[in-house]
Amino acid sequence: MKTLEQTAPTSSDLPVYLNLSMVTMIWGGTFVAGRMLSSTLEPLLAASLRFSLASIALLLFLCLARVALVRPTLKQALQLAVLGFFGILFYNLCFFHGLQYVQASRASLIVALNPAVIGLASWWLFKERLGPSKVWGIVLCIGGAGLVIVSRDPSSLQSAAQGWMGDLLIFGCVLGWGIYSLFSRNLNDSLGPLQTVTWSILLGTGMLWLACVAGGEARLEPLRGLDMRQWLSLLYLGVLGSALAYIAWYEGIRRIGATRCGVFIALNPLTAVLLGALLLDERLGALMGVGAGLILTGIFLCNKPLARSAQKTI
Repeated sequence: MKTLEQTAPTSSDLPVYLNLSMVTMIWGGTFVAGRMLSSTLEPLLAASLRFSLASIALLLFLCLARVALVRPTLKQALQLAVLGFFGILFYNLCFFHGLQYVQASRASLIVALNPAVIGLASWWLFKERLGPSKVWGIVLCIGGAGLVIVSRDPSSLQSAAQGWMGDLLIFGCVLGWGIYSLFSRNLNDSLGPLQTVTWSILLGTGMLWLACVAGGEARLEPLRGLDMRQWLSLLYLGVLGSALAYIAWYEGIRRIGATRCGVFIALNPLTAVLLGALLLDERLGALMGVGAGLILTGIFLCNKPLARSAQKTI
């Protein structure tokens, strides 16, 4: 007789779900904060400033907590550089340049493919179990996110003449975030989420500034035109939307796995729409409510117990 332990959510996972929900709400707010900055700052400069603030916040936290920034091994440093490249530099380049070709709503719909990409990659690369419940959960999350986005802007499904270029660039965001989420597994175990996020953001920020200088966008004059709301938006993006949220995201991956974390990304469009209605007086429709229900159902299916019992005897 052989007993196999099956991975199943327990009551101890509840704090993880709450943290991931908080992360989603924070990331939903970044769309509003980003819109407040888009008229004043160039995209690459805004991204560089955002992650510079994130770097400062992380280093300050380490200092106040009296936690030393560990020195990674050469192998770990190379892996951290990969995370910084794909999760910080590559993601932001694809995102900001992609938005030059497609509407933000259409981009959000493409980004909502993240749960599927992360789930399939986890199954293919790391042999993570992908049962029927997870598959249906991912499908419902993507469908629900699509309904939420279309309910706000039906034209988001239409593509301009060069829209295919924007679609490819935004899909690059999906690939970049998938790599950032999946290839942190060993680092999360050996260094911990805080050290992994700090190093990846520090390295990614350096790469962003190099790209900013190369693109001729490293000019600080536009900062003089920022008002108080825009400064607060920049702080929100850097401290909450990057430093705090990234740590919570990596901690979630360490605790429950990338696939179950990934479905929470489908909440991003929902929270963005709700915050838009709250802060920008955007209208809410019945279709948005249906989409929200599908998203929540999908998250439940992906995170419900995989079996009726925690053990199965063979």
